[in-house]
Amino acid sequence: MRDNDTEMIVFVTGPAGAGRGTALNALEDAGFEVIDNLPLALVPQVAEGRAPGRPLALGIDPRSRDFAPDNFLQVLEDLRARDRNRVDLVFLDCAVQTLLRRFSETRRRHPLSAGAAPSDGIALEILLLEPMRLRADYLIDTSEMSPHDLRAEMTRWFGSDASAQLTVSLQSFSYKRGLPHEADLVFDCRFLRNPHWEPALRPRDGRDPEVAAHVAGDARFAPFLERVMAMLDLVLPANAEEGKTTVNIAIGCTGGRHRSVMLVEKLAPALVDQGWQVSKRHRELTRIAAQPSV
Repeated sequence: MRDNDTEMIVFVTGPAGAGRGTALNALEDAGFEVIDNLPLALVPQVAEGRAPGRPLALGIDPRSRDFAPDNFLQVLEDLRARDRNRVDLVFLDCAVQTLLRRFSETRRRHPLSAGAAPSDGIALEILLLEPMRLRADYLIDTSEMSPHDLRAEMTRWFGSDASAQLTVSLQSFSYKRGLPHEADLVFDCRFLRNPHWEPALRPRDGRDPEVAAHVAGDARFAPFLERVMAMLDLVLPANAEEGKTTVNIAIGCTGGRHRSVMLVEKLAPALVDQGWQVSKRHRELTRIAAQPSV
């Protein structure tokens, strides 16, 4: 969330294809003045001359004039040294295979490929940006995100409602596809009874009442849910007191379709009833829905 007592500057960077344009558009919608590919030499002047009280977002990548990681990091530290400046670096990370797929789908030439294969440009850009990735304040992996997901993530971190309380982000996922990189807390529910082994339930997902009843019928489910809620009763208020604006909770099972989905669906209304702002996402269901039909 924005802090109205400081002058906020947000730099957004990451490899081409990771979603920088989408992230900057989300910041613009949130009230930021947005400039993309500004030459580094002009950044101090723009920061000094920005509209009072209006946050500034700057898109930076290797195509920016006079770009070099050391130059950028020096500009970053100089701005942070000024009074009343809050300067954040957002790095949009993305798996190489996802970047290759996105360039293939759009048929765009990678800006650093110089006529070679996109993979060459991607490898060079990842190498150039690594020092900035290591210094990022916010590292957002967009590999499994839709543009809508990324916009929502940027709004959660940099939305304009300063009075809004901590947001609890719930996400189901499959362990076979890896842990969500942004997770603060991870709960493993693979020990619960698996609807996958019931032929009638296998094609459904955890939002289905019969699937939910099957999982809840496991004698271990109620004690597990009770203990998860007890932990969150301790952890969430403590995070709010520390000034954190979002807690990302990931719940995983083998395929990310049944048990983890059902548990997210159970937790979300329970946390809302306690007064928390809650968002939820089912990573694997979103991925499956986005796949083109054959």
